[in-house]
Amino acid sequence: MSVTLPDRSPYTVSRLNQEVRALLEGEFPTLWVEGEVSNLSRPISGHLYFSLKDARSQVRCALFQNRAFLFRDCPRNGQQVLVRGRISLYEPRGDFQIIVEYVEEAGAGALRRAYDELRRRLEREGLFAPECKQRLPRFPHRIGVITSASGAALHDVLSVLRRRCPCLPVLLYPVPVQGEDAAERIASAIRLASQRRDCDVLLLVRGGGALEDLRAFNEEIVARAIFDCAIPLVTGVGHETDVTIADFAADLRAATPTAAAELASPDRLEWQHRVESHAERLQGALQRRLACQRQKLDELERRLNRLQPRLQDPIQRLDELEQRLRQALRNRLDRERLRLAGLAERLKAQTPAIRLRSAQQRLAALDQQLQAAIRLRLRLAAHQLQGLGRNLHALSPLATLNRGYAIVRQYPGGEILRRADEACVGETVEALLGEGCLRCEITVVSALGLIVDSHPNR
Repeated sequence: MSVTLPDRSPYTVSRLNQEVRALLEGEFPTLWVEGEVSNLSRPISGHLYFSLKDARSQVRCALFQNRAFLFRDCPRNGQQVLVRGRISLYEPRGDFQIIVEYVEEAGAGALRRAYDELRRRLEREGLFAPECKQRLPRFPHRIGVITSASGAALHDVLSVLRRRCPCLPVLLYPVPVQGEDAAERIASAIRLASQRRDCDVLLLVRGGGALEDLRAFNEEIVARAIFDCAIPLVTGVGHETDVTIADFAADLRAATPTAAAELASPDRLEWQHRVESHAERLQGALQRRLACQRQKLDELERRLNRLQPRLQDPIQRLDELEQRLRQALRNRLDRERLRLAGLAERLKAQTPAIRLRSAQQRLAALDQQLQAAIRLRLRLAAHQLQGLGRNLHALSPLATLNRGYAIVRQYPGGEILRRADEACVGETVEALLGEGCLRCEITVVSALGLIVDSHPNR
């Protein structure tokens, strides 16, 4: 009896890890795993490495940078999370791990809770009220599309518009539809389109994705920009089951980008059939109207032919009256021209320029007379003033004093003495002369006058 020995050709470690990795990635679909975060590591590359554990086991996880920036609040050490990912093997160390594509808090999920809270708050503020919605134009002149320039949603929208209405211009506002600053960029594009008014309707579209992929369309800044937009806006975000905050705020929500393009654009073939039908009806109505008017015209012509002999005399009379009227008008015009010429000559003779020159000459003569009268009046007034001055000077007390008289008054006090008995012996009086004054002491009082001391008081 022969014994078959097992094949002893060995595997290399690298080959073993490669085949195990291929087996794991091929056999296991994308799955959800719940556990507690531990051993979280954040290297400078931006990738996140952590372990998920429960009461008995743990598994390594890797969340690469292109996904990690979407989750600012998780994972954290000690946090209970729910991750979606695929099973893999890290070949250099032979570590079994999960490549994480999505992470949220376990239970209802942080994003879902934030979504529900924002939706309820904005609904209470009235941002979703039906009376605030704008109606879409039936025949837009230009459609604006706010989406990623490289996304499939733009291709779907352009395909629908090309099929339904190829002559309709499209204006693209390129924005990122996911990422850190996607919400701000989308809101800025909406505000720009509202300010410029280059379009009649706006389409805000993107393809489907998970809740975290649609995060930009669940931001408050986007909802308020849509509510404030002066242009009707249609959303087509994700698939039919995806409903975002932007859908509630929009004037109209479509299930997909394709449906949004169909709602916003007129169907060329449908409107062409309607126009052709209306054209046929209009042509038939015009033909019937023309036939009716033609019958009326024929009847009027027959009646006119019957009345023509009776109208010849009035027609001739009318021509004669017209000629007489023309001649009377010509005669009246000639008379009026002659009258106008005479009035023009009279007006020319009465022109204000002649009267103005005469008035200026008269004014100059009157001015000369006024100047001469003023000079004469001034000379007479000067002579009169000189005479009055002389008379005033002759009557002045100063002139009397200059002739040798004196004014005697009490000192002090200044009361003028008119009689000798108004003063007493021993009093001091003051005598005002033509030039200067004398202060004297009374030694004798006489009825005929005052006898004073010849030595004045000092």
